Amino acid sequence: MSLISVNNLTFAYETSYENIFENTSFEIDTDWRLGFIGRNGRGKTTFLKLLMGRYNYSGTITASTNFDYFPFETKGELNTLDVARNAIAPFGIWEEEMNRCITENSDSSMKEYGEILDLYISNDGYIINELIEKEIRKLQVSTDVLSRPFNTLSNGERTKVQLAALFLKKNNFLLIDEPTNHLDFEGRNCVAGYLNSKKGFILVSHDRHFLDSTVDHILSINKNNIEVQKGNFSSWQENKDRQDNFEINKNEKLKKEINQLEESFRRTAGWSDKIEKSKIGEHSPDRGFIGHKAAKMMKRAKSIERRKENSIDEKRNLLKNIEKYDSLKVIPLDYHKNTLVNIDNISVSFNDRPIINNLSFSVNKGDRVALRGKNGSGKSTLLKILTGENLGYDGTVNIGSNLNISYVPQDTSFLNGSFSNFILNENINESIFRTLLAKLDMDSDDLSKNIEELSEGQKKKVLIAKSLSQSAHIYVWDEPLNFIDVYSRIQIEELINEFSPTMIFVEHDFMFNENIATKIIEL
Repeated sequence: MSLISVNNLTFAYETSYENIFENTSFEIDTDWRLGFIGRNGRGKTTFLKLLMGRYNYSGTITASTNFDYFPFETKGELNTLDVARNAIAPFGIWEEEMNRCITENSDSSMKEYGEILDLYISNDGYIINELIEKEIRKLQVSTDVLSRPFNTLSNGERTKVQLAALFLKKNNFLLIDEPTNHLDFEGRNCVAGYLNSKKGFILVSHDRHFLDSTVDHILSINKNNIEVQKGNFSSWQENKDRQDNFEINKNEKLKKEINQLEESFRRTAGWSDKIEKSKIGEHSPDRGFIGHKAAKMMKRAKSIERRKENSIDEKRNLLKNIEKYDSLKVIPLDYHKNTLVNIDNISVSFNDRPIINNLSFSVNKGDRVALRGKNGSGKSTLLKILTGENLGYDGTVNIGSNLNISYVPQDTSFLNGSFSNFILNENINESIFRTLLAKLDMDSDDLSKNIEELSEGQKKKVLIAKSLSQSAHIYVWDEPLNFIDVYSRIQIEELINEFSPTMIFVEHDFMFNENIATKIIEL
């Protein structure tokens, strides 16, 4: 066990006028399974890169461990075993150097051989292939993938292989940045169980169920500070709700108290003035007594003023970290028939490999249909067919006549250019669109950028805001929540439950499905 200490960390990008972190200090135990949460754009990925030494900063970050980042980049068309081995240690280089030393067979080369051999053994070089096989089996990945080119693996397989390799490294603390975006339900449960058996990592994730299944501490970037708390996401949320409610009630109590004190001050100060004025005149009573009484009333007024200022100071410290978000709105169109989509015995194949077999279901008014299945089971393909993409299939797909469909694709790579051009090209109501983005916590600085410069979470928000700004009979969403922060997920859930649009969607966030879906179709 050791500590990662962050002291007075201050950082801002060169193009930014505001600090992302300012005089930030906290400590992390390297044995923790630490969940890292916060709104999109608050600096989670930036902080991980600061730990990796990618940016200059003021303040200090001290640690007795090495940091490794997931996902890591892979070069060339290496097979999967070599990708895993290279991520753990430079075994190939060491092997070449040891062979060279043996060939040279000099005193200096044999000394060098011994030093390299010590490194090789201490990093499990002679058994590393077996350890990699064992580790990926824990993640339910076939060992056959190790002989395949890494770039032929599915996204889920790549995620698991990279995690397995990084956890086999010695003396490292793993920085895991949103690993769930390419994992289906089964994959997420598998990786959650795997991470729960490990220790020593920071996990950035917006999947509430996944966090609850994996972490034992939470690091949260709040509106005005960073805090560390023991527990999982649900316990953190419960504590935050309790603190928020306490501060809201305290704030209301102080507002009333300040109003009462102001009224009392005015009354008391007024009495003091009246008493002081009564000293003037020929028939005034004992001036010494009156002066004493006036001074006493003024002293009381000053005491009330101090109490009011203390209450105002206390009030200033409240509500700083309450995450306020406005309700979203959508205006679904009413369709003239109850059934909007009917699919009858549809089958889809790719390269003669069956993907979907004899699938039948219908989508009726008010249905929120969740498509479930492993990666590669045809979920996205089915959504593309519904949106009119020309993909071959057998069977019948009946889509209601003049049916307006609003589509959120899984991929965001096509987004580019200015917001103005995007709004024009997509024929979006600009006022509604910009209002929705603002409610999803995107500020004016974000909207002045080209869309390709945005974070992945912000790009998803662009697609969701576009969809919500369109009046449609049915909303077709393909993994809309990838990279989207927790608060925005809650906003979107509340929107859907309030306005009950007809939907068919693919989303692997367990809690979103539990809260939204009215019908589940297994592929």
